[in-house]
Amino acid sequence: GIEALVYDIQDNGCRSYTYISTMGLAMEAAAAAKIPFIVLDRPNPLGGERIEGNLVEKRFTSFVSQFPIPYVYGLTCGELARYLNGEQLLADGLTCDLTVVPMQGWKRSMTFPGTGLEWVPPSPHIPRDISSFYYVCTGVLGELGVISEGVGYTLPFQTLAAEWIDPGMLAERMNALRLSGVTFRPITFKPFYGRATGKALHGIQIHLIEPARVNLLSIQFLFMQVHHELYPEKNPFTLADPSRISMFDKVAGTDRVRQLFSKRMRYEDVQPLLERDAERFRGKAKGYWLYFP
Repeated sequence: GIEALVYDIQDNGCRSYTYISTMGLAMEAAAAAKIPFIVLDRPNPLGGERIEGNLVEKRFTSFVSQFPIPYVYGLTCGELARYLNGEQLLADGLTCDLTVVPMQGWKRSMTFPGTGLEWVPPSPHIPRDISSFYYVCTGVLGELGVISEGVGYTLPFQTLAAEWIDPGMLAERMNALRLSGVTFRPITFKPFYGRATGKALHGIQIHLIEPARVNLLSIQFLFMQVHHELYPEKNPFTLADPSRISMFDKVAGTDRVRQLFSKRMRYEDVQPLLERDAERFRGKAKGYWLYFP
């Protein structure tokens, strides 16, 4: 008795945030049932120009990496639906009867503050419009369950901290990298809930000063690089539970990121892998754009 499926959910622009996975599965269901699928489009909080990360390898497809797209994919949910349909990326090459109701006035260069809209948190750990940026900075590393990304405290995805870290030293070393558009300050906090409830954790708070100048995905790998220089005996990969290693690989869309990085714990070793698919994807995705710079 269902006449159509309508998708009207605020996404955060990152592959592992599972609303787009739900959208794709709903598209498959609509295709199988031969009913229309309608997307009421919404802004991508990260804007429509940022693309970061490798494509998902087929054997690492999961609900946190449902489709072969970059970690940051630079499309609105409506544009992504068009891409999934047009590239026949739904299960068994299905395509659905898709209609996208476009936004008025949105441009690719806009991040969420530029829209003038009120931010309504799509989930508790994305409380502010800037939270989507921090999610990319720390979310992959956070899957290991060894270093706190701030979930459980008032700064979700804005910290990288653990009980053994000297926060002043870590902040000094991170700032010595002289990364454009971002700075780090020492922080100590006690999570209110989650795996480290009540424990004093020490590390850095990330401050995105000019997000457009920052490669967000690199932050967690550069942190692990500096952390390994300071605390080589505290390797997050060896301390993590095997189930969390599996989740890290699923979120990364491959196990090669972990394997390459683990050899020397240097960002430069995985940077080519993380960046190699971006421009090829951008070129293909442009054919599905509904909005322009």
